[in-house]
Amino acid sequence: MKKVAYDCDVLVIGGGIVGLATAYALTRSAPGTRVTVLEKEPGPARHQTGRNSGVIHSGIYYRPGSLKARYAVRGAAEMVKFCAEYGVAHEVTGKLIVATEREELPRLHALVQRGRENGIPVRELGPAQITEYEPEVRGLAAIHVGTTGICDYGAVAQRLAEASGADIRYGAGGEAVHIDRRADRGVAIRTADGAVVRGRVLVNCAGLHCDEIARLTGDDPAMRIVPFRGEYFDLARPELVRGLVYPVPDPAFPFLGVHLTRGIHGGVHVGPNAVPALAREGYDWSVVRPRELAGTLRWPGSWHMARRHWRYGAGELRRSASKSAFTDAVRRLLPAVEPGDLVPSPAGVRAQAVLRDGTLVDDFLIREGARTVHVLNAPSPAATASLPIGREVARRALAAVGAVGAVRHGVAR
Repeated sequence: MKKVAYDCDVLVIGGGIVGLATAYALTRSAPGTRVTVLEKEPGPARHQTGRNSGVIHSGIYYRPGSLKARYAVRGAAEMVKFCAEYGVAHEVTGKLIVATEREELPRLHALVQRGRENGIPVRELGPAQITEYEPEVRGLAAIHVGTTGICDYGAVAQRLAEASGADIRYGAGGEAVHIDRRADRGVAIRTADGAVVRGRVLVNCAGLHCDEIARLTGDDPAMRIVPFRGEYFDLARPELVRGLVYPVPDPAFPFLGVHLTRGIHGGVHVGPNAVPALAREGYDWSVVRPRELAGTLRWPGSWHMARRHWRYGAGELRRSASKSAFTDAVRRLLPAVEPGDLVPSPAGVRAQAVLRDGTLVDDFLIREGARTVHVLNAPSPAATASLPIGREVARRALAAVGAVGAVRHGVAR
């Protein structure tokens, strides 16, 4: 068999924070490993990574023992350390999770227990104690989570890219248009500029397009990405909020609800809601991509999900269409806010994996194929957890590279 000339050992598709953390982990775990990262945008972190509220999550929300719980708790501490080491703006602020209705109190108490199971220190607060932290916030009870923080994830991604030493190709040279994966020869990707890049193993960290990339390799991901747009506002009177304030989330959904976040640069972000996007990169209602929308509508899970959660979805759509309704949602936490205090801010799109039966995947999802590792569900708190996620993906990729080398040299494994 003709010898293949590989351009790299590991090809990573996706220049968001998870793809770049994987490249960073690969070159640190196995120095000398040749890594190429392909990113179709002109720079890193242009989608989920660069369009979120910048929160370093504590891990309190996530089911004990899940990847989200383990990686978020570990990742939060590592992210603070990484930011300090690489000079990225960050701060450990703590946050409040506030119950504003009596029916939310059992869920708030369950979060206290979950936090303790996940090893996260929490402090329970009554109404008077809430105002000690946030004078303008009102609630029946709250918990204070001291390990939550904020940072600039775009800057983190840039530092990961630089420190990884990987060959990172942006723009047309980083957009995969065709993938030829052969178990006995490796992976070849043709990019939009006509170049062909060959690697021994492919890592798919394509976020909003990860299921499409998996299918291009010939693997069946058994899920589809259904994009949800999160719409944000900036608070014109940022003095109303000192730090981070969250509602009690509904455990039936992977969304945290409209919250208030004082960012690393001093402004206060309000949002997001969660509405269906009409394109994978549909950051506005005017962005419609018929092929992508048709793909979402053809997936049976989309219809099962819609039938199961239509009431929740209707409320989110109402808040998207009506600034007054969005303001009412914010007033549950911050009664002083007025519609004029909310200034539109750039939206984000969440890449939510949905199974055929309509189940919204609620944990990180990593699957493997021949010479491939696919990250198929990595929405929030993936930025927080990116360093441990990157190590896990790198471990699997290096195992695949090692297996390929063992077979090539006739070594039994």
